[in-house]
Amino acid sequence: MLIVRKYGGTSVGSRARIEAVARQVVELHGAGHAVAVVVSAMGDTTDRLLDLARELDAEPDARELDALLATGEMVSAALLALALRRLGQAARSWNALQLPIETSGRPGRARIERIDVTGLREDLALGVVPVVAGFQGRAANGDLTTIGRGGSDTTAVALAAALGAGECQILTDVDGVYTTDPRMEPRARRLERISFEEMLELAGQGSRVLHLRSVECAARHGVRLRVLSSFAPGPGTLICAEEDTMEAPLVSGIAFNRDEAAITVADVPDRPGTAHALLAPLAAAGIELDMIVVNAPRGGRVDLTFTVHRDDYQAALGLARTAAAGCGPARVEGDAGVAKLAVVGSGMRSHAGVAATLFATLAAQGINIRLVSTSEIKISVLVGEADLERAVRALHAAFALGESAPA
Repeated sequence: MLIVRKYGGTSVGSRARIEAVARQVVELHGAGHAVAVVVSAMGDTTDRLLDLARELDAEPDARELDALLATGEMVSAALLALALRRLGQAARSWNALQLPIETSGRPGRARIERIDVTGLREDLALGVVPVVAGFQGRAANGDLTTIGRGGSDTTAVALAAALGAGECQILTDVDGVYTTDPRMEPRARRLERISFEEMLELAGQGSRVLHLRSVECAARHGVRLRVLSSFAPGPGTLICAEEDTMEAPLVSGIAFNRDEAAITVADVPDRPGTAHALLAPLAAAGIELDMIVVNAPRGGRVDLTFTVHRDDYQAALGLARTAAAGCGPARVEGDAGVAKLAVVGSGMRSHAGVAATLFATLAAQGINIRLVSTSEIKISVLVGEADLERAVRALHAAFALGESAPA
């Protein structure tokens, strides 16, 4: 079977770790599998390069920043190829310009359009392990681009799709997908399987095990994903189509995100076009909105509340105040001390009572809910950041997520 393996920054964070990864790849190759590898930058290399750029220029040029940040993955790819060759395994490093990996979109947030895998197929046919630099691509004008934080996951999935791999394995510092973050809830349980749809919701709601875009790509192309630890052996968690999983549990997991901020524009006119007038400037500035709630009208006026990433809070607050100035005597209020949590499970489609359990559990803990958002298999709530840990633990117990799955 052809396997694409992606190793994250902690997995290749030192010479010793790179040598350990090389031994794992050799073992997998020796077991009869064809193997292609995608790597992230070593450890905190990307952060250090970004800090260095900002020391030179507080707002570095986007093109040059991409050219700088892409070098971290190139270093990892070349070092791993060298380590493999030292063990007697033929290997070759590849970067986005050499393949190429063609991308579109703006610097820092490019999207993969196509991967030319001709050279990789030639390597694999000869028993050579190709080691590909993740996170990067080539724009139409030939410039290096980067595809956003966590983009090496997306590179690996796109590569697996292009090669028709039997499985794409994401190796990191955790041994699978858990019912929630075990650092917050020690009774969290590793899931053997989870559907693409559930993983999309968990990733979108704050679970950091997999990059959201990588799960979207895997679901679109039917690439089976497996999350494994690069530090300890184990079966990990398989992410696949829902029909390949067992009967869906009521709730599969709880995700959360501390990087939230809420903005309320109060007393705006209840008429068509108001929401667009308020939110269009944020979209034009590239600020992504998450939860959006409009309350019931009163006296011809409504309140509009939305959340943004905390890094965008001040910019979003300023844009909202400017936009609200054209909507009469509107008030703009902000709160950066909030967090979002979500309960996710495919079983919600056919079972009632999840919302009732969630609300009753938080009420019993004295936790106030600021906003609520729902989908077919997810309920998200916004709470005070100080209440987040207590809320996650209480809900984990309420939905019995720490118990072993039925046989």
